[in-house]
Order: sequence, then structure tokens, then C-alpha cells
Amino acid sequence: MRQSFSSAMPETGDTAVLTPVGQAPVAPAPAPAPVALHAVTRVYRSKAGPVTALAGVTASFAAGTFTAVMGPSGSGKSTLLHCAAGLDRPTSGEVILAGTVLRGLSETKLTLLRRRHVGFVFQSFNLLPYLTAGQNVALPLRLAGRRPRRDEISAALAAVGLDGRAGHRPAELSGGQQQRVAIARALVTGPQVIFADEPTGMLDSASGHEVLSLLRRLADQRQATVVMVTHDPAAAARADRVLFLADGRLAGELADPDPRTVADRLAGLTADAGLRAAGERPPGERPPGGRMAQGRAARGLAGAVR
Repeated sequence: MRQSFSSAMPETGDTAVLTPVGQAPVAPAPAPAPVALHAVTRVYRSKAGPVTALAGVTASFAAGTFTAVMGPSGSGKSTLLHCAAGLDRPTSGEVILAGTVLRGLSETKLTLLRRRHVGFVFQSFNLLPYLTAGQNVALPLRLAGRRPRRDEISAALAAVGLDGRAGHRPAELSGGQQQRVAIARALVTGPQVIFADEPTGMLDSASGHEVLSLLRRLADQRQATVVMVTHDPAAAARADRVLFLADGRLAGELADPDPRTVADRLAGLTADAGLRAAGERPPGERPPGGRMAQGRAARGLAGAVR
């Protein structure tokens, strides 16, 4: 039996998808997240024995979003960022970056992937002191074998409020200005993903606010995926969501964060980590083994009482 189709077409002449009468149009499949981790575990070897930095972490980071990653010291924040960026290789699990599965890639291919699709912003700026601001910004293009155009370097610096500063060396700039040069350097290649590791850690509050505003605009205006590790609840509150880590595992997520809620959640995780370090169990936490272990413990206690 022949189906009847709507004959209405847009007057602009654009091609339209014809939908059978009486049927709802099929929604397009969502675009894959530029960054995704699936059951990622990272174990390091030490003289004292194996140390698990990440334990089965699964998370995804969509385009046009700003995510803060928080947790007590030693919770695995930086390890998550390094694995997601291909700077460290997980012991098990899978990482997808810019549509590419990282498992099995050579160091050369990883470097090329990061160069094309990833920008980095570090706490210590990592600017070369003997190069000017403009030369520092141009460095990723030169490493990629491109001769940078003066107008694109000027545009990158203007985007972070530093037009007219291309000829200044890092020592001639404030800390906030140096970090903005670092952000311009991260932007100049048009990356799909920005990884920021404590980007405001060495800045005063005013400079930190400027840097966070820049990262916020990257997500909102350029549809970049921004992933930021931070200890600062006020910085985390500029993000769309906060992922919390504890002992290498995801310990919760907070959407539309505010500084007080973030600080309270982080304080609770830090207190729990302190109890575990002292050999105690945090309130409400089940003993190892879950309900079966609890049941065995209860039966043992009952037997001892009898």
C-alpha cells in the first residue's frame, strides 16, 4: 500500500526531509561527546605496592559545555584530565577524544591528535620567557609546520583582551595577563577541547575572574568542550556542572552549581577521605562487600551475642 506524503515544501528552496503523514519526524541522533571515558582505571606501581588513581570512571563531556572536576587531594582529578587528554595511558578502559579511540595510538599519533583538536591551560602558564607574547601564541602553529599570520596572532590576543601586547615578554606582564596569553595560545589552533588544570591557582581574585570568564565564553560562544580541574568552589560555580571524585571514583555530580553547595559537598568528601585515611568508615558508608558482607557481619554478631 502506498503511503501518502506531505507535499508542502519550504519556499526558500531548501531541501526538506519528507515525513509520512501522521508520523512524528525522527529526531536526529545526538552528536558524540568530544571527550568520553568508559570504565577507565589507572594503577601506578610504587615501592609500597600498586596505587589506584582511577577506578572504573565513566564520564562524558559534551560540546559547548564547561565542566569542573573537584575532589580531595589524591582523589584522581589530575589523572582523569591526563588520561582524557591522552597525556597518560589508562591501565584499562577506553578513552575517546575528538572522535578517536586513544587505545593503541602511538605517541606520534597522540601528539598530532592533541595538536589538531586540544588546547591546554596550566596553573603555571608554561610560557617561554625569551619569546614575546605573540611568539608564544604562535608556537603551536609553528610546531604544526604552519607559518602563523600576523592577523591571526593579533586576533587571538585580542580575543583575550591583550591586543597591543604582542611584543611584550612574559616578565613584562602580570600573572593574569600571562594566563590570558596562555589561553590565546590554546585558542589559536581552533581546538575542539580545552583542558585547564588549576588555571586560577596562581592568580588574584580579579585576574582569576577574567580567566574564568574567558573559559566560560569558549564554551558558550565557540561551542568548545571545557574541562577544568580546580580546588576553588567559586571557580567551579562558573561551570555548567561539577564532577566530584573521591578515592579515584566518581562521587557525585552537581548541575548548575553555586559556591556554597560546591564547598559543602567538597568539605564532606574531604572529611570522609580523612576518616578512611585513619582507618575509619564514614557515616552511612557500607563496609566492603556491600549488603552480602553486611548480612554476614550481622549474622556473626547475632551468633556472638547468643
